[in-house]
Amino acid sequence: MNRKQIKWKLRYGMQYFPFTLNTVLCVIAIWLAYKLIYTPVPKGEEPSPFIPFILLMGKMVLWFVVGLVGLSILSTFVSYFYYLWLKQNKGNKVDVSFTTETAKGKQNKLYMNARLEGAFRPILGFVKGRLFYDDHVMTDRFSLMSNKLKDKSLQRIAITGKSRMLLPDIKEYDIKGGFVYFQDMLHIFSLASAQPMSGHFYQPPVLTGKEDADVFPKKTETMDVRIEQLRRVEGEPLNYKDFEAGDDVRRIVWKVYAKNRELVVRIPEMYEPYASHLYFYASFYASVNTQWLSEGYLAEMLNYYKNSVWTVYNTLSHKEWEMRFIPDQSFSMPEQLSEAEKTAKIISNSVWHKDTALPQYFNAKNGTVLCISSLTDPQELKNVLDRCDASTVVYFVKVSNVFKHYAALSLISRLIFQSPQDRLSKLRTRWTFSPMRFQIQKREKEIEEMLQKSSVTSTVF
Repeated sequence: MNRKQIKWKLRYGMQYFPFTLNTVLCVIAIWLAYKLIYTPVPKGEEPSPFIPFILLMGKMVLWFVVGLVGLSILSTFVSYFYYLWLKQNKGNKVDVSFTTETAKGKQNKLYMNARLEGAFRPILGFVKGRLFYDDHVMTDRFSLMSNKLKDKSLQRIAITGKSRMLLPDIKEYDIKGGFVYFQDMLHIFSLASAQPMSGHFYQPPVLTGKEDADVFPKKTETMDVRIEQLRRVEGEPLNYKDFEAGDDVRRIVWKVYAKNRELVVRIPEMYEPYASHLYFYASFYASVNTQWLSEGYLAEMLNYYKNSVWTVYNTLSHKEWEMRFIPDQSFSMPEQLSEAEKTAKIISNSVWHKDTALPQYFNAKNGTVLCISSLTDPQELKNVLDRCDASTVVYFVKVSNVFKHYAALSLISRLIFQSPQDRLSKLRTRWTFSPMRFQIQKREKEIEEMLQKSSVTSTVF
């Protein structure tokens, strides 16, 4: 058993420890109040005439508070043991479901809806829960504070709660289990019960701004949408037809006639006035050292890139064209999801990879929009740009921007007065002196210059 497993075992076992910091604080507070109120007046001192009245009021308040807290603690134990009975005999456990809510013009937000059948909350107390997922990572505690009533009745059948989920990475998570806690009004006791659970949920990407561009589809699947500019459809080299009256004799393929004695003509290039679908490509190919893929730097870069890709997709999806997102990784998606929901889930589940390089992934003939990152190989990008024209829109996401520091004074104040609160804050401090920084920024400069010299329409952000 390694150090990480030992740490997890200890943390898991500590969930059953019924006492909290509030237990110590409350015991000390009650002891001080008791000593203050019940300490007799020293002999020889004449107490003020108001002292007996004040002490009486103090005793009444003390015992009222002790009684109220005691009632809450007693109901906590009753609620807890009643739930253990329900769990043992009826199999009641916490059921959780996840929803993604998007207000107009705002970010995607992941919410968890929890439901506990049959249980009841302690008097003035709380019922809370927490999940652990992936490699034994635990979420913050969430509350179950609402009563679920039976239809057309005042009978309570469950307690429920809805909580916003704030997780470190934009990806799919695997639920391993959870806990339910019954707590009194002052959190003196916290009685835990393990919950066998399994399932998956994903953290969606969020909007980071608005990135717009003039785009025109290249792919025709239906003849419903007419475009302003004719779209050239190039004929294949062997795309011939039999010679007919009225055909241009200059298009006769004499080599075929000499061989087969058949008159055929090349089909000329055509100009299509219709285009129905805008094909959207986003490459997650990372042309970096394999060991870098497990670095915390690349994890934060991936989150930043996913948010940027989703922002571009969301902005362009409000145009009249129907979007088609082409992933560079294989996923199995539920059929009932809308195109936008499916795309958000694909983006969330995508990871940096070294399987499908950019030239094999991007179809210059059909693709209108291409998103690339700072981890794209410049030579492979050059090969792709040589096949594109001004109708191709390239969004270049400089993922090193995720580590941008604030103003100098703000940075100094954070270093002196505040300790880093999350992974990104810690990485920002180390990024300044990281060897990876110089390599990534050098590549970003090279890619940016390449885009400026090419014929494509490019946006850098």
